[in-house]
Amino acid sequence: MCEECGCGSVIIHNDHKHSYTDAQHHEHSNAHECHHNQSLPLTNKVMVEKAVLDKNDRFAAINRQIFSDKKIYAINLISSPGSGKTTIVEALARHFGEKMVVIVGDIQTRRDADRARAAGCRSAQIETLGACHLDAHSILHTLESFDLNGVRLLIIENVGNLVCPSSYDLGENEVVAVLSAPEGDDKVLKYPTVFHRASTLILNKMDLSAFVNFDKEKVISECRSLNKNIGVFETAAINGQGMDLFIDYLSKRCGIT
Repeated sequence: MCEECGCGSVIIHNDHKHSYTDAQHHEHSNAHECHHNQSLPLTNKVMVEKAVLDKNDRFAAINRQIFSDKKIYAINLISSPGSGKTTIVEALARHFGEKMVVIVGDIQTRRDADRARAAGCRSAQIETLGACHLDAHSILHTLESFDLNGVRLLIIENVGNLVCPSSYDLGENEVVAVLSAPEGDDKVLKYPTVFHRASTLILNKMDLSAFVNFDKEKVISECRSLNKNIGVFETAAINGQGMDLFIDYLSKRCGIT
């Protein structure tokens, strides 16, 4: 169950085999772990939420070990719908190619995974069928569809949502938050958790900032009131503006020269 909204865990409908260690064998859910049930007593709801997050953290630890063993740098990319996440991913795919794989989460369709693949990298789509975030269990399953040899960068493009994904550790090395100028400069303190967790902020669609009265200094200041060490990149991914600096940053993180 989602800590924020109560939706069930992600359901994966594909058949697969596990390819990792015995310690990673785990049970499978064929339905939501908990239905939307606002009548649960508060104590019970807290206990259920804690159990769900504890279970997620166990899978996140497995993922983290896989990334460490394979020397893969994993990014959890979080933003609202329409911020330009997939356009950013396309630019990265064109640069990193086969050294990068992408896992995309959406409620339905495989459109964004197809876009990443067309741009030059391998990709997989998780259709959550209503769940508002990805979880570590779904990432573990999806990793099994890739040959990870030679991969140095994993981009997890989370479901478009500034609230729920921020509560779930996927085993990533860092959270990258994307905020686009047309969304407005008031989002950081409205949705603080994701900006507190993120170590990097991408301000996207900055070519439009003058037309939508977007105060980037306000955004950066509010982000740093939550996380003083957050790094900031300004991009217009649609035309490549600023992407070279973010690509250089990721190349250093991944050890790609």
